[in-house]
Amino acid sequence: MRNFLVILMHVVRKKQLYWKNIEFQNLHHMKYSGLTTLFIGLFFGYGVASARTVVKADSLELPASLSLPSLPDTLPAASVPLGNRHDYPEEKSDFPMWKGPFGPTWDSISAPYPDEVEWLRQAKFGFWIHFGPQAVGECGDWYARRLYQRDYPAYEAHLKKYGHPSQAGYKDVLRTWNPDKLDPAAYTRLFYEAGARYLFILGVHHDNYDLWNSRYQPWNSVNIGPHRDLLGEWATAIRRQGMHFGITFHHEYSWWWWQTAFECDSTGPYAGVPYDGRLVYESARGKWWEPYPLQWLYGISLREYKTMDEFVNRPEEGIFTRHRDYARWYTTQWALRIEDAIEKYDPDFIYTDGNTLQPFCGIRTGTGTKSDAAQRVIASYYNRAVKKHGEIDVFSIVKFHPAGRRGIVTTFENTFPKEIKRDQMWIGEVPVGDWFYTEGIDYNATSVVRYLLECVSRDGNCAVNIPIRPDGSLDEACVDMLREIGEWTRINGCGIYGSRAWRVWGESPMTPATKLQRGKLGSRQAEIPFTTGDFRFTLGADSAVYAYCMKVPHDRELLVIRSLGQDAGRVDSVSLLGCDMPVEWRQTRKALIICCPAGMERYRITATFRVEVCE
Repeated sequence: MRNFLVILMHVVRKKQLYWKNIEFQNLHHMKYSGLTTLFIGLFFGYGVASARTVVKADSLELPASLSLPSLPDTLPAASVPLGNRHDYPEEKSDFPMWKGPFGPTWDSISAPYPDEVEWLRQAKFGFWIHFGPQAVGECGDWYARRLYQRDYPAYEAHLKKYGHPSQAGYKDVLRTWNPDKLDPAAYTRLFYEAGARYLFILGVHHDNYDLWNSRYQPWNSVNIGPHRDLLGEWATAIRRQGMHFGITFHHEYSWWWWQTAFECDSTGPYAGVPYDGRLVYESARGKWWEPYPLQWLYGISLREYKTMDEFVNRPEEGIFTRHRDYARWYTTQWALRIEDAIEKYDPDFIYTDGNTLQPFCGIRTGTGTKSDAAQRVIASYYNRAVKKHGEIDVFSIVKFHPAGRRGIVTTFENTFPKEIKRDQMWIGEVPVGDWFYTEGIDYNATSVVRYLLECVSRDGNCAVNIPIRPDGSLDEACVDMLREIGEWTRINGCGIYGSRAWRVWGESPMTPATKLQRGKLGSRQAEIPFTTGDFRFTLGADSAVYAYCMKVPHDRELLVIRSLGQDAGRVDSVSLLGCDMPVEWRQTRKALIICCPAGMERYRITATFRVEVCE
């Protein structure tokens, strides 16, 4: 009996800690009741401190290593046309995958998948940690590529810090990068207090440098640079905080993205001197990078294909016809790096970058080959979840994947749908300032909250990138912004977490309706002239309607909400979140009219009304 009581007290304590971490307002949506969960824990002898149930299962047998295939001799730039993608069948991959109900086709991925992942419905709001060595340039996104392009600020920034890219290129940035002030545990607590319930963590960007102890990429953060498993540190901190996280993979681009490193200045004192990409083809004996072949970082020169030496952001569609063996190797390595990270860190979701149908499809960012590597990775990931967790509680984001496909979460970068979107889970993604750190960032809490509301009112989710300095620190203004966001979510979160879109996303006295401008977040979005007639709506987990007034009204100001007239149902009560005073209101056939109480000066960003409606 004594042992039973000890176990009972242990489980109850863990259960209390768990619910304290979750803090959702809609616990009735959980799959099991608290009492059921308690007795399951007692029966099997474990607590419930984690939202995820892990079933003991074998690990995926991954190959020990990969070897580069033999490569053809390089040909002059722009001398070979890209092959027509329609003339080539899709390559079928054969790397290891978990077996189960999901197969490596889009239809097989969609068919067994549930309508939605419940934890994402509950979480709603997250942050993106798009942090890596490209922050060193302090000039925003794509520093590694653009340091080899004279028309971009990254080139001048690199000259000042490292010298000319023929002498010191990105490899040298990686060698010296040391984010010694990065503290994932402290930052995770800060993000949680700001209201985030999940985090996007960068695993590898287009620079092809893995931020973990990668089995298949020697150019990683444990071998070179900080000598830290940065992804592992984030994963540990997030799990301890009781949050969800995903890993983002952007190396689909890498084999063409790095072609700038194989070019040279056309004018000036270094005209005609190749950048350090040339070292891929030279002996590394006695060099500091000898243990880490440069081909695994920069790839190989593909400039022999037409348009590859002149494109700005992406090549023309087509197939690298003379490098099909290399393409098979590259897609396999791409996939195995993702599977390696999944096996090590057990993420709640994965993200693959791109702006087309899928990675490796012969068009746009998938230029170069056609392969089913992405479908195979996703199917394996889902089968793994079934095996290890007993259910599908994970998802995969394929950026800009066609709308409406089950089994895939899509994204809206720097924007959101025009109307309510219920046909597919989706996340709005946007950075504060830029995707990588840059000088002069405008930190503005109002812009973040407004973007969140534009997303959740349309039945979506939101992930906002927080810029981190090259040394791993946060600007004080960034910390202040996060604290202000936290003050807002603590008052208004009951209408966010677990919410759904209501019958309309919002209303405005203007035609067309006043909405947030697309683009990176800052004061530009905060200065949009919303009025006290602009509202956003959610249907809370408690079945109440939450009406967010996009401009804080004055004391005793009358608000007219046309969407909550009698046609919407009978209003039974109205309250103002964060206010103990009763709210005066009346409902007419055409509108709900609210008289704001005294003390409205205490509110920032929005005034949120909870409206009980009997439809």
